[in-house]
This record gives sequence, C-alpha cells and structure tokens, in this order.
Amino acid sequence: MSLLRRKTDGPDGVLGPVARAGIGAGTRPNVSFEFSPPKTPEAEETLWEAIRRLEPLDPTFVSVTYGAGGSTRDRTHRTVLRMLKETRLKPAAHLTCVEASRGEVDEVIRDYWNAGIRHIVALRGDPPGQIGGAYTPRADGYCNATELTAGIRAIGDFEVSVGLYPHVHPESPGIDHDIDVLKAKIDAGATRAITQFFFDLEGFLRFMDRVRAAGVTIPISPGIMPVSNFKGLKKMTGPMGVQIPDWLGNLFDGLDKDPDTRRLLACSVATEMCARLAEEGFSDFHFYTLNRADLTYAICRVLGVREPETAKEAAA
Repeated sequence: MSLLRRKTDGPDGVLGPVARAGIGAGTRPNVSFEFSPPKTPEAEETLWEAIRRLEPLDPTFVSVTYGAGGSTRDRTHRTVLRMLKETRLKPAAHLTCVEASRGEVDEVIRDYWNAGIRHIVALRGDPPGQIGGAYTPRADGYCNATELTAGIRAIGDFEVSVGLYPHVHPESPGIDHDIDVLKAKIDAGATRAITQFFFDLEGFLRFMDRVRAAGVTIPISPGIMPVSNFKGLKKMTGPMGVQIPDWLGNLFDGLDKDPDTRRLLACSVATEMCARLAEEGFSDFHFYTLNRADLTYAICRVLGVREPETAKEAAA
C-alpha cells in the first residue's frame, strides 16, 4: 500500500484542480539540482564528483546555495563560475539580502550578469548562525525577497526563481499570506518558484490547489529531499517548520546503525513521491542533493531521466 496515497477531496472521489493527466510513458520530466559551495578541499572533491555524475542527465538548471548572512558569497561565486566554465550545466546562483546594503547586493548581481549568469534564486535569507531566527532588515538594504527580485530584474533580464513554503512559512500568519507574498514576487519579476522540501504529499497538493486557484501560473518545482539520515533531518527541519509525518519516522526507527537500509528507504520514499506527483500532473522536480549524487541519480533513472543521445554521441 502506498504511504503517499492522496485521499479524495469529497465523497464522490473527485480530486482538486491540481489533478491532471500525469507524465506519460517515455515523457521526460524536467529536473533541477541544488548544491552547496564546499568548505574544504575534501568537500570540494565530493561536490565535483556529484556534479560530474549528475551533469549527463541534462538538468534544466542547477542552483548553488548562499550561506546565512552571505557567509558563502565568495565560495558560491567561484562554484557558479566554475560550473559555467567547465560544464554544460546552466547554473543559478542563490542570492540573499541579509547583512548587505543594496549597493553590495547590486554589485553581486552585476558581477553575475557580466560573467554570463542569467538565472538567480532570490531569497530573503536567514541571519548568520540563526536559521529560523528573528530577521531585521538593514536600513540600507533590500527588505525581503520581493524587493530583491525587483532589484535583480532592474539590473538585467535574469530568470528569477523564488522560494515557496508548501507548509506555512515560520514567520507567516497563514497560507493566504504566503500566497499573497508569492504573487507579489511574481509581480516584481519572478519567473519560477521552488518549494521547500516536504513529506506531507496530501498537504502539498491541497496547498497547490489553493495556489493555482489564486491565479498563479508560473512553473512551480516541488522540492524533493532524499532522506537517508533521519536524525539529521529532524535537526535540520526543527527551525524550518517542515512537517515530518509519523510514518516517515517509523520507517527509519531502529536503523541508526544500518546505513544501507536507510539509503534504500530514502530512494524508495522519494521515488514514490515523485511518481505520485507526476500522476498529479507535475513535470518539474528540484532535488536537494546535499552534494551527493547517488540517490538523486537513481531516482531520476526511475522517473525516466536519461542522458540525452546527443550527449552520448559527443562523449563517444
């Protein structure tokens, strides 16, 4: 029995407006991958192993994160530029407005434009060392992701992706407010939304019903996190407000010393989630790779994402 089966919206069994014809046999979904800039030479080697492994899958784009308070600014910049120079990937640089003036952020935006980067992921960001902590905008800075999006678009004709919480943002009064914020970002120039990762599939689909009913039409990529370390997941999600269903905890219960089984479960859960989303009409998936390729690669294979024939011929 599926752990992710969607309940019907009513006694007649009719699904909400998100339900559409799913991805057909042979149809390739669009995938994108998120990486983080490395802190050490060893971490850099691991990152580039993951990049090289996933590059042949021809993702729509890959994103590189930006640390709290801009703490990884230089490393993010170097990683994005190396991707642009050494791979066929289309890198998207994360950018936040925390702990920086408008002038400093604008300088980063112009540097990306001049380097050939045409896609930025605009996020408000967290204070340094305080994920989920109280945020106070600088008087001379961008106040939020909506202002940052407008600032990016004023400088160049970038594609701008923005974040979206499928479960209420920790600082939001409710879902309606989150949807209003998303619409404001779109009005400011956002062209795509990427959701925070989630595990409550039914809740996500109900949320998406409301988003689309509100008139939002831009592409929205569900965020997928293949989880093989449940303890690490709980620690990560605590300040983020991500809901962890009981069934997920039960799956990993007693497996602290069994990494192989944890990895098999992680792949199974994430693959089923993607398959169910595909049945509901979603064709874009954004994977939080944690700079590891194996689980994401395997899930993509199940979804029908293969190395394009042209890439195989070029490598031959």
